[in-house]
Amino acid sequence: MMGIDVGRARALTPGCEHVLHLNHAGASLLSQPVLDAVVGHLQMEARIGGYEAAEAAAPKVARTYAALAELLGAQPSEIALMDSSTRAWDAAVYSLPIEAQDRVLISRAEYGSNAIALLQLRRRTGCQLVLVDDDEHGQIDLAALERELAAGDTAMVSLVHVPTQGGLVNPAVEVGALCREAGVMFVLDACQSIGQLPVDVGELGCAMLAGNGRKFLRGPRGTGFLYVRSELIPLIEPVMLDLHAATWTAPDRYEIRDDARRFEMWEHDVAGRIGLGVAVDHALGWGIEAIAERNTPLAKGLRDRLQEISGVTVHDKGERLCAITTFTVDGVAPNEVKASLRAEGVNVSTTAATSAQLDLPNRGLDGLVRASLHYVTTDEELDRFASLVAAIAAG
Repeated sequence: MMGIDVGRARALTPGCEHVLHLNHAGASLLSQPVLDAVVGHLQMEARIGGYEAAEAAAPKVARTYAALAELLGAQPSEIALMDSSTRAWDAAVYSLPIEAQDRVLISRAEYGSNAIALLQLRRRTGCQLVLVDDDEHGQIDLAALERELAAGDTAMVSLVHVPTQGGLVNPAVEVGALCREAGVMFVLDACQSIGQLPVDVGELGCAMLAGNGRKFLRGPRGTGFLYVRSELIPLIEPVMLDLHAATWTAPDRYEIRDDARRFEMWEHDVAGRIGLGVAVDHALGWGIEAIAERNTPLAKGLRDRLQEISGVTVHDKGERLCAITTFTVDGVAPNEVKASLRAEGVNVSTTAATSAQLDLPNRGLDGLVRASLHYVTTDEELDRFASLVAAIAAG
C-alpha cells in the first residue's frame, strides 16, 4: 500500500498555512476540494435559486450516498443523510420499539448526548439501562457483555466506537459478534472513528451506525449520516415523518418510503451534503487504511513526547489507540491549557465530565485536554506542540 503524500495533502488544506490544528476530533480542516464544492453550490443557489440549484446538483448528492456506502461497505439505500451524528443516532434510537421490560446495555464510553437520550427513553418507557463495565485495559469488558446478553430481555447494545474523552478504540467487531450470536440489536456511534479508521458494517455486524462529516472525514459542519441494515428498514417506523420520508396517498393515509431515507426530512443543506460526498471521496482517494497507518505512529509519537514532560500525564486507555491523545498538566486547568495554546496558534479541545459521566468521574478526573491529529499533521508540528506544553507545565 502506498503511503500518503503529506506535502500534497497539506497543499490541499489551506488551514495548514495558518494554524497548528490538533482538533480534528472536534472539527477538522476542510480540504480545498470540499471548500470549492460547498462554495460553488452556494454561488449557484445565489445565481439561479435554491430549488433549481438542488435539481441541477442531484447527481452530486446521489454520489454522497454512494460514497458513504462505499466507505462503510453498505448499499446506498441503507444510508440516510442527517445534520449530525447525534441527530442520526437519535433518529434511530428514538424510533426503536423499546418497552418497559427491555434492557439496554451501555458502556463507560457512552457519550453525553447519547446518554441523555437514553435517560429520557428510560423515563418514557421504563426500560432498564445496564452498565457493562470496562476490563483491565479500560475498554468494554467482552466477558461481562456476554454475561449480560445471556441474561435475556436485552433490546439493544449501544456502543461508542471511539469515545470523546480519549484515544480508546473499543473492540466493536467483537461486540458485534456477541450481539449477532445473542440476536440483539447493535447500535454503533462511529462519529470519532469514521475517517480515521476502517469501518465496515458487514465486519462490525451493527444494525445501525451513526457518523458525521466534520471530524476525521474533513467534511462541512452540519453534516452526518445514519446507516440502517436493509432488512431492518421496513421494521422501524421513524418517530418523525414528513413529505420526504413518506407520501400522503389519500386524505387519511400515508406510505413510508422503503429505504433508509425514511429517517430524513425534506429540508436540508444541499451544499453541505455535496461537500460531505466530496470529503468522503477525498478520504477514499488517500485510502482509509493508509490514513490509519499514518495516524497510528504519529499519535504514539505524540504520547511519547508528552509522557517525557514533567508535570504532564497522558490518560489514554485501551488495547488499541487511535489519533486522539488526552492529557492533563499539573496545576493548570484544561481550559487554561487550551487558551494558552490558542494564543500560540495551536488548536486543541477539552473534554469535561459532563460529556463522560460514566468514565471521567470514575477515574477521578474533572476534565482533559484533547489533542487529535490527522494525516496532514507533521512530526515538526508535534515537536513544536510538545515544546509549548512543556513551557505551560513549567509555569
